[in-house]
Amino acid sequence: MTSQLYQDNFPHLAPAWSRIFNFVADRAEGAYIYTEDGKKLLDFTSGIGVTNTGHCHPKVVEAIREQAGQFLHAQINIAIHKPMLQLIEELRKITPAPIDSFFFANSGAEALENAVKIAKVATGRQTVIVFNGSFHGRTHTTMALTTSKTIYRSGFAPLPAGIYVTPFPYAFNLGMSEEEASAYALNQLEYLLASQTAPKETAAILIETVLGEGGYIAPPKSFMKGLREICDKHGILLILDEVQSGFGRTGKWFAFEHYDILPDIMTVAKGIASGLPLSGVFTRTEIMKKLDVGSIGGTYGGNAIACAAGVATIRAMREEKMLENATEKGIQLMTGLRKLQEEYPQIGDVRGKGLMVGTEFIVDGKQAKAKQLVKDVIHSAEEKGMLLLSCGTYDNTLRWIPPLNVTTEQINDGLQIFGEALKEVAK
Repeated sequence: MTSQLYQDNFPHLAPAWSRIFNFVADRAEGAYIYTEDGKKLLDFTSGIGVTNTGHCHPKVVEAIREQAGQFLHAQINIAIHKPMLQLIEELRKITPAPIDSFFFANSGAEALENAVKIAKVATGRQTVIVFNGSFHGRTHTTMALTTSKTIYRSGFAPLPAGIYVTPFPYAFNLGMSEEEASAYALNQLEYLLASQTAPKETAAILIETVLGEGGYIAPPKSFMKGLREICDKHGILLILDEVQSGFGRTGKWFAFEHYDILPDIMTVAKGIASGLPLSGVFTRTEIMKKLDVGSIGGTYGGNAIACAAGVATIRAMREEKMLENATEKGIQLMTGLRKLQEEYPQIGDVRGKGLMVGTEFIVDGKQAKAKQLVKDVIHSAEEKGMLLLSCGTYDNTLRWIPPLNVTTEQINDGLQIFGEALKEVAK
């Protein structure tokens, strides 16, 4: 049942927005969304990895209210404001020492656009290497950097040139062990540098530290270390896209901490401000100083209210030990999913780090054939009271993105609903 407000106005919403569910949200709190018609839904999407502290975390809400009463916006070219300085202070506590320069924008795509610009100026080189399955945004350059689905690129050509694609170590898709996939992907990267884009013209290698839209795939540690070595060998900057994997999602502040490597440039967004639009490009001052003053910027970048929310987000995550909880509840979730995998052969793989978990489905040994099954599971789960999303090139992977303060009981509830949906749909 939909309201008159919905019936009158939804038809005028741009149809290019993809739709998964059609309920109207009335309010949200913690791990739950409450619909206009009174339904309570366990939200294991977190706004696609945005509300890491849960919906309407009281400390974040209070920070937003307090800042709104002081001023809404102070453009950084004109006025330096306290929330931005406080956010930098908090970020300096959680980013590794070499990272000491912070630029703020509004969205993940905007952060990636600027990261590529910075890398090109800093190196004096022209090309960028990305990986199969990547998602970096929907702006013109980030479309060219994105290879997870043709829908994000189709019809928009010609796209910017100078972008080269190499295989991601996607072990399940390749039918290899993780170490075999790592060796294969590193070999193919070296081949690309010898055959298509010479190291002397390659500004950066850009990778999602954990592949997001491409299927929630964490690369092997040996691959990430090898990648860092290749970049060091050739003077190529390593850009790590932490837009979805950052701010505690994997049980670490940033996913690269699992690999004992450091980026030259990193991009963040989504979980940084618990739902307010804020993103960033973090790097070393020596790199950032190579840009001309005014060559990057933006009207709303580092908005005061968004920065205040970012400060409150980091403090709440630290004080409430959300990273530790993400690790603990991630183990609980993966254990439960693997038990269901034993019962349902359609679940081909369960993988992830912390609370960034993917469940990949196959039908008759084919990934592409599982798309409808995953869609049916999602809608069955919604009917039973839980929200899930798909990902992967074939949309055959369910991604689990609970808030980082999710409880044991909520994980159990989610597993139970998922099991019931499987029983109904997978047969």
